[in-house]
Amino acid sequence: MSKKRVLFVTQEMNPYTALSDISEFVAKLPQYTQEKGMEIRVLMPKYGVINERRHRLHEVVRLSGMNIIVDDDDYPLIIKVASLPGSRLQVYFLDNEEFFKRKFIFNDEDEKPFEDNLDRMIFFCKGVMETVKKFGWPPNLIHCHGWMTSLIPCYLKAVYMNDPIFADSKIIYSAYKNEFEKNFGDDFFDKALINNLEEKELDAYKLDGAISLNAGAMHHTDAMIQGSDELSQHVLDMFESSDKPKLALHSKEDYLEAYINFYKSLIEE
Repeated sequence: MSKKRVLFVTQEMNPYTALSDISEFVAKLPQYTQEKGMEIRVLMPKYGVINERRHRLHEVVRLSGMNIIVDDDDYPLIIKVASLPGSRLQVYFLDNEEFFKRKFIFNDEDEKPFEDNLDRMIFFCKGVMETVKKFGWPPNLIHCHGWMTSLIPCYLKAVYMNDPIFADSKIIYSAYKNEFEKNFGDDFFDKALINNLEEKELDAYKLDGAISLNAGAMHHTDAMIQGSDELSQHVLDMFESSDKPKLALHSKEDYLEAYINFYKSLIEE
């Protein structure tokens, strides 16, 4: 029997970033999953703070060269790769000079959120889908970590569901604290429309009159995990009332085995 394929999509990961708990959670999870007999790939943004020489990143020419459209503008997508230290696991980085060259991740030097964080998120989420297609590597499971990945469940279910690469893919969304969505306005609904996506598919990203990336992702995902104890009460209520497969918050000490068992329950034949 062939190995099950798990794709991790994350906004951050040690040793490349140390921004929040997500970096730590994701640092150990792919390697542990691989040790349990699954085939793994990891995708994340290539922020300017990531030292390419130190981490030995290099461009994957066969995957680069695509253009991703955001708000009617074309942006080149460059794919780079590095080996995770101490493992036989490769991490793929999605890069674009305009979105990720800067030396800060989500806030500028004055700790103000970048005005184009929405555009950066859309570029990354659509770029992930197109990169996996170019891999020619059908994942059985896609596990998304962080608000930068929150459009992927919608894109998968509403735009890419008939693509052979994603025909058998199930998606998990881990919900973490997010303070950036409060800076998004109604242009979210225009910009996030891609390909043949219908506007009604984005309705779930509005909760109590405001943008809620966690709510939208949880609506479209197949399964969900509470990744943070600082979720808003609205998101917690949505999590607890959902009848989808879900996994409650686990500590950094005991989450690995719980996640593996959760994976197996979703993709077992």
